[in-house]
Amino acid sequence: MSDPSCRAFVSGCSGHSLSTDERAFFEATSPWGLILFKRNVSEPSQVKDLISEFRDVVKRADAPVLIDQEGGRVQRVGPPHWRRYPAAQRYLEATRGNVAEAEILARLGGRLIAHDLAALGITIDCAPVLDLAFEGRTDAIGDRTFAKDPEVVAVLARAFADGLIAGGVLPAIKHMPGHGRATTDSHKELPRVDVPLAELVRTDFAPFRKLADLPIALTAHILFPAIDPHAPATLSPKIVSEIIRGEIGFDGLLLTDDLSMEALQGDFGSRTTALFAAGCDVALHCNGILSEAEAVAAASPVLKNRALERAERALSLLKTVTEPFDPVDAGAKLDAALALA
Repeated sequence: MSDPSCRAFVSGCSGHSLSTDERAFFEATSPWGLILFKRNVSEPSQVKDLISEFRDVVKRADAPVLIDQEGGRVQRVGPPHWRRYPAAQRYLEATRGNVAEAEILARLGGRLIAHDLAALGITIDCAPVLDLAFEGRTDAIGDRTFAKDPEVVAVLARAFADGLIAGGVLPAIKHMPGHGRATTDSHKELPRVDVPLAELVRTDFAPFRKLADLPIALTAHILFPAIDPHAPATLSPKIVSEIIRGEIGFDGLLLTDDLSMEALQGDFGSRTTALFAAGCDVALHCNGILSEAEAVAAASPVLKNRALERAERALSLLKTVTEPFDPVDAGAKLDAALALA
């Protein structure tokens, strides 16, 4: 379970092992978790050692370790040591629009990814993406979406998430309450979605409502003027309380998207203060720049009260894998169905 003394932020690190400064920083601040990127990965034993090193430093053997392992362009561990996975869009394409068949493949993909991640000690996959495949969407989302139809997205995302959970890894759905209409990249600027609230409720929010029982979600750095003309979802008390917690009904652990993205303005201390004031539970800082992470940590409270309860409830869903699973056979089935090289 989460140690009550840990702070409500997740941090990246810069390389294949922790630097002396990073070790001192993590020991002093005790972040709730660590997130890994390609810069942190060379081969399996190195990843395991890095994760063990982090957990040793924060003195929590079950400290969460996160990664973005969706498949397609967003895959932090890959060949030659791990298999290549399809982007979410490919599941429905491969079955020529047959949702029932795509559902089977999506669960298989999630289950195989969990097999890879759990073997390394990674506990949370920042996936699946529940954003809708609107025409004109930014390439930053692109083929990471399962479909345009909210019902189909909900079915396939649920299957993928179920596969992760069956393999001992927690899904973290994203980007709540919806990133699919954004036509600009939130890594570079703040997207603005000028759509009436009633339409957002009917479409963009619908998959998140269907999967609101899942344990973890990440916010979207998107401005929705129909709801809050002043603050993006991540920093908006109105969106967090009335939409994410209210309309969508999500009562799980709410993480932000990466605070180092340029959609957000102000220094990192101000960003962090604002996200907690908005009602987010945990701050996420990914790029491994220590000076930024220090500012995030300084503005992050100790994980407590409802946020701690949500974190503990999420981690309690991690289970020891008992069902028989043959990754070689499962991988062959997925490759055959998707016609992957």
